[in-house]
Amino acid sequence: MRLYLINPSNPLVSSVNATASRWNRYRIWKPLSLMVLAGLTPPEWDVSIVDENLGVPDYSAMPRPDLVGITAFTSQANRAYEVAAHYRRLGVPVVMGGIHATMCLDEATEHVDSIVTGEAEGVWAGVLEDVRCGRLKGRYDGGLAEMKDVPPARHDLLPPAYALGAIQTTRGCPLNCSFCSVTAFNGAHYRQRPIADVVREFQLIREKRILVVDDNLIGTRPEHIARAKDLFRAMARADLGKEWVAQATINFADDDELLALAAMAGCRGVFVGFESPTPEGLVEIGKRFNLLKGRDFRASVRHIQRHGILVVGSFIIGLDVDKPGIGKLIAEAASRYGLDSTNVGFLTPLPGTRLWDKMRSAGRIVLDAYPEDWEYYTLNFPVAQYKHFSLQGIFQEMVSCNRDFYSIPRILRRASRNVWQRRAPLFNLVANLSYRRNFRLDCKTYVDFTRERGSARSAPDS
Repeated sequence: MRLYLINPSNPLVSSVNATASRWNRYRIWKPLSLMVLAGLTPPEWDVSIVDENLGVPDYSAMPRPDLVGITAFTSQANRAYEVAAHYRRLGVPVVMGGIHATMCLDEATEHVDSIVTGEAEGVWAGVLEDVRCGRLKGRYDGGLAEMKDVPPARHDLLPPAYALGAIQTTRGCPLNCSFCSVTAFNGAHYRQRPIADVVREFQLIREKRILVVDDNLIGTRPEHIARAKDLFRAMARADLGKEWVAQATINFADDDELLALAAMAGCRGVFVGFESPTPEGLVEIGKRFNLLKGRDFRASVRHIQRHGILVVGSFIIGLDVDKPGIGKLIAEAASRYGLDSTNVGFLTPLPGTRLWDKMRSAGRIVLDAYPEDWEYYTLNFPVAQYKHFSLQGIFQEMVSCNRDFYSIPRILRRASRNVWQRRAPLFNLVANLSYRRNFRLDCKTYVDFTRERGSARSAPDS
């Protein structure tokens, strides 16, 4: 039997279209959830993974499958439904899973034959057996998977078109920030895969550079940190010959032994959620964790960098406490902290988050013609009404932020500093140039968006 597992694209997201620019190879990652499902699929199924970020295939020219499985973030939902419609017209059953289908169950049910909610590992075998026997159900509830049951992903099923491999070692996040749906989907309980399983899977990945997709690699509690150290020791002993980047909270900087072990294990970069340059902003989104211990962010970043690890910081524009000038304030804070690069997005109410509930109940979500408008929920478009900004105003804040931080002089200064400190200078230079290129493309997109959608908005609150 033939199975297609499909990761839909979003044409509005220029930064993850690998065919649009060679730089984007460094900013896309593999559809790991589909690769894991492929690893759980019995050998009697002929499995193919289609990642539309590598180019949209001619589905009509492909052999007819017996089942199509689709995953989707919210920004991919509309395209997911288009792909599903194509196959349903051919009489092929379509199963959809992932975070959007879980959070928007009623909507997704209208477009596919079956929904898998939550993490699919525990029910996938049942889905396939039901398809084989012609008794596919409309819904399967995966819940939270047992991490010992997560198999190695099928890294062999995708072409060598990615700059980064991908692996997951933990799930769940105890922080529960108001804008983030990770806790709602993966739970607040921090769960770890067996260390031996992680090391074996690292050895299966052909790419030299790997993205660890965990939402928080090291966790927040002492037992989480101890496990991270054990993992890094095992990776170092295995002499994997890999370099990897991961996401972590700023407490990554607090333990010299942890940092030294991470560097020995191959860590070359860490993505840290700073979110706001002000204490008031951190309180608003529920990330008080960053305020503990009266932290000096510059000192924390420097501490990580002294171990040869790049630091990328994420920030959000559009909080209720943000005022005109926030874009420049973020750029100045990122430069003051000494960050190697930044990723700045608009505050976006995603289904399943407390922010969604708050903005929806207040009637502040402007782009609400679903499912068509889901394609704008990429964090790169302002989809809501922001308290102190007009549409043009909030775009100006984003432009100001990126124009400042990604100016050529600042990029060259960071590159020189990384050469001097021997912290992956070429890799970071490529990343900075990629961000700069896509920011310039985004400026053109903002003009079109303002022209097409600006009339749907009202003025900001006084």
